Amino acid sequence: MQTKISRRTVVKSAIAAGAFIPALGFIDTAMAAAAMPALDPSEPTAKALGYVKDTATVDAKANPTHKPEQKCSNCAQYQGKAGDANAGCNIFAGKSVAGAGWCKVWAKKPGA
Repeated sequence: MQTKISRRTVVKSAIAAGAFIPALGFIDTAMAAAAMPALDPSEPTAKALGYVKDTATVDAKANPTHKPEQKCSNCAQYQGKAGDANAGCNIFAGKSVAGAGWCKVWAKKPGA
């Protein structure tokens, strides 16, 4: 015996499934950031770009364009949210940077 499934049931199921797909993306992003190793400021690329874990420790003489309010968490390259302690960075692929950090590539995040 074969049972028929109504169109209404199919539509309801599709809507319910569609609601969970974006949630899976958030979980995946958070897990990916947690799995990335932290960027070591002594790595060659980090050194070349003047990366520091805390924007308050930037050498003002070596970086005259630096402003105290500039930090990774409000940079366009930062892949996390403004309140995240650490997140990925487009410049340092595969590494997480400190939200309070800074480097010479800093560019204001749109809307920040």
